Amino acid sequence: MGTKISEKIAPSFYPVHRKLHDKQYTHYWLKGGRGSTKSSFVSIEIINGIMQDKNANAVAIRKVGVYLKDSVYEQLVWAIEQLGVSHLWKQKLSPLELVYKPTGQKILFRGADKPQKLKSTKVSRGYLKYIWYEETAEFNGIEEIRNINQSLMRGGSDFVVFYSYNPPKSQRNWVNKYILEIDKKHNYKHHSSYLDVPPDWLGEQFIEEAESLKERNLDAYNHEYLGEVTGTGGEVFANVDIVSLSDEHISTFDQIREGVDFGYAADPFVYVKCHYDKKHKTLYIFDEIYKVGMSNASAAEKIKTKKNTQNQIIADSAEPKSIAEMKRYGLRITGAKKGPDSVNYGIKFLQSLDKIIIDNIRCPKTAEEFLNYELEPDGNDGFKDEFPDKNNHTIDAVRYALENDMKNKTAKIRSRKELYECY
Repeated sequence: MGTKISEKIAPSFYPVHRKLHDKQYTHYWLKGGRGSTKSSFVSIEIINGIMQDKNANAVAIRKVGVYLKDSVYEQLVWAIEQLGVSHLWKQKLSPLELVYKPTGQKILFRGADKPQKLKSTKVSRGYLKYIWYEETAEFNGIEEIRNINQSLMRGGSDFVVFYSYNPPKSQRNWVNKYILEIDKKHNYKHHSSYLDVPPDWLGEQFIEEAESLKERNLDAYNHEYLGEVTGTGGEVFANVDIVSLSDEHISTFDQIREGVDFGYAADPFVYVKCHYDKKHKTLYIFDEIYKVGMSNASAAEKIKTKKNTQNQIIADSAEPKSIAEMKRYGLRITGAKKGPDSVNYGIKFLQSLDKIIIDNIRCPKTAEEFLNYELEPDGNDGFKDEFPDKNNHTIDAVRYALENDMKNKTAKIRSRKELYECY
């Protein structure tokens, strides 16, 4: 292999590389913002490590397996190409694998949403030396990861576990809390950003977009590009995950929920479309309409272009005339059956879900509202008990969409204190 590792990893990762070489740690927690090249570093180290150790194999893990092909698999293929060793590796798509031709060593890919398949992961030669958790914050907590590690870390004496992630905004998220109290004897933590990367690796457009966001929204820049935890601690939805969903993935959705929050002048008209995975307590929000000054007629026509089911839309019952009008325009729509304390109940139901996955490309306003919805300070270094009634139009629409699921009380509604203790 003629390519030097130092030429393919950012200088900020040189210390990590040396610690890997000296076998100083088992667990490497790599957090960073957009463009920090943390995933590139991990992929280079895994490919190089397997080629240097004939007993080493690897497994790359995402919380949801459908994302493996377009993320960690492609990243490792990139590393193979960067190191100039494509002729030594076989790429397989079914099953998803990378095989080192000289010895048959493998890199496997698993989703934690199929735990039995993950726990039964085996290799015919050597052992799983490298374990890579990509987007670590997606996982439910350290206990889930420990259980997986216990299943995989067998048959060898030298293990390397990588945890790469963009830190969630919320201070209460489990990974942000865990990293503060981590065992430093076996764990090494590293923080990087795009500022640590040679600019020509990223390109002018990337730099311009980062600097533009810095001028427009410093908090968003600090979080997205610098990888900083910028939340106040008052975030209502600590279970939100921002993901770009593929058309292929969306095509599998079969539990569609639709909701409408009416508005016209000051407030926007909002329509949201979701898929509710009851078994895994996961909500996917993948389409929206969000517009001020939109008539019911225009909204109805717009919704018709997005509907591909006969599911009933559930809307804000405070607008019976608007509901009747949209029925005349041909929509199956009904008013929400609001009960006592329905707002609090609905928000706590959403909090109780393991994940609320929002496609921020298809649903930018929904992502913005869910991420920025926070409790108001009480003036005594704490927060008010009630949920704020502002900047929550998409949240209201999602509550309406899931009304029937809430009626069945399929989720245990946890108090805010209980919820935060989970993160």
